[in-house]
Amino acid sequence: MKKYLEVLRECTLFNMIKEEDLLKMLGCLGAKVESFDKKFTIINEGSQAKYVGILLSGSAQVSMIDYYGNRSIISHVERTEMFGEAFACAEIASVPVTVTANEPSEVMLIDCSHILHTCKNNCGFHQQLIYNLMKDLATKTLTFHQKLEIVSKRTTRDKLLTYLSHQAKKAHSASFEIPFDRQELADYLEVERSGLSVEIGKLKSEGVLFADKKHFELL
Repeated sequence: MKKYLEVLRECTLFNMIKEEDLLKMLGCLGAKVESFDKKFTIINEGSQAKYVGILLSGSAQVSMIDYYGNRSIISHVERTEMFGEAFACAEIASVPVTVTANEPSEVMLIDCSHILHTCKNNCGFHQQLIYNLMKDLATKTLTFHQKLEIVSKRTTRDKLLTYLSHQAKKAHSASFEIPFDRQELADYLEVERSGLSVEIGKLKSEGVLFADKKHFELL
């Protein structure tokens, strides 16, 4: 586990946890590390909702697929970020989403019950851990509301421009990279790819933006 310490120190779950306590904590939590190849499923829809995942390397996507096979991308997960914590904390029977590796990835999985319930060792850092988890859940709630703001727009053009505006603010620059290719962006915005491509073409010709694959610039 020592080789993952640098990554874990950047994870919000372990904020304010001393490095000397971190290895001891991982043993207490029963943390395990698994590797996944590109496009492999990390957590499958319908599986038991018990694990908090931390991305140690690579990247992943959280998505839902409806009865007719239409995919909606919920979020993109980067190195040091968590996933699955909301479902595990809610103690629902099964996970309603699928988490898939975008590239070869390493993931740390922690049984959420080990976080929410203090252990027999009465570890002094446990209250900090619970606080960090609650803070992460609050942040994820704000991100979810941002996604609702985007997909609630009536047109593909408005959805795209609202999303790109948020990305520009996040990057503190009018020029930025997004984590999605065209099909993934369409799935995130919940629009047809063909219609999205048409709108991007129109906005480029109008001088509103520049787009090249995953790179965008608001002009």
